[in-house]
Amino acid sequence: MRLSILAAVALVAATGAAQAQDLAAGEQSFRKCLPCHSVGEDAKNKIGPVLNGLEGRKSGTIEGYNYSEANKKAEIVWSEVAFKDYIVNPMAKVPGTKMAFAGIKNEKEIADLWAYLSQFKADGKK
Repeated sequence: MRLSILAAVALVAATGAAQAQDLAAGEQSFRKCLPCHSVGEDAKNKIGPVLNGLEGRKSGTIEGYNYSEANKKAEIVWSEVAFKDYIVNPMAKVPGTKMAFAGIKNEKEIADLWAYLSQFKADGKK
């Protein structure tokens, strides 16, 4: 009985590790975003806004960035669920957005990208 329980625990642990987000892969995926966005302590608004402190932030609220009206009115509060829904097709999620990006369709890549972005606090520190 004890051996069965240990085997079950080991299987669950191994499965969880295989599905865990990969920060290095998320950083690699973020390269697609770099032409328009930045993160980190030296981040500045570019074509798109800084993505520091994304978790819990309302869309259209980074100071000093000129958002489209569509994005200001989107009423999105960024969370893992909201990000995953948005990044698949930003233009469909927020019609009228300036974000001309085809989106990311791969669920693992999206999870890795969210893990990478969500580690940055509002001040850009991890």
